[in-house]
Amino acid sequence: QVQLVESGGGLVQPGGSLRLSCAASGFTFRYFAMKWYRQAPGKARELVASINSSGGTTNYAGSVKGRFTISRDNAKNTVYLQMNSLKPEDTAVYYCNADRSSFGINYWGQGTQVTVSS
Repeated sequence: QVQLVESGGGLVQPGGSLRLSCAASGFTFRYFAMKWYRQAPGKARELVASINSSGGTTNYAGSVKGRFTISRDNAKNTVYLQMNSLKPEDTAVYYCNADRSSFGINYWGQGTQVTVSS
């Protein structure tokens, strides 16, 4: 069955770094655009970063541009989110998403908690 399993979340001090991973299985990973979303308590889920199927095109929310980097390894069926210079406002549950909207297909992971606090 389809699985997206996030890992790498945790507690980090402001200014620190974390690397999130999302391991995919049960579908043809290389056909899908991959995205990271986040949802803070009491707020709507927001798109943080996206990468196209080949990895050649990336996009970022303005709030994370220059600090976060999305990448993927199609041989390992994994997408990553490198997060640097973390701020308390980055605190949220981070979700991995596989998107092939042209076929009406969208998969979600279970989320991983990131907490930025001193």
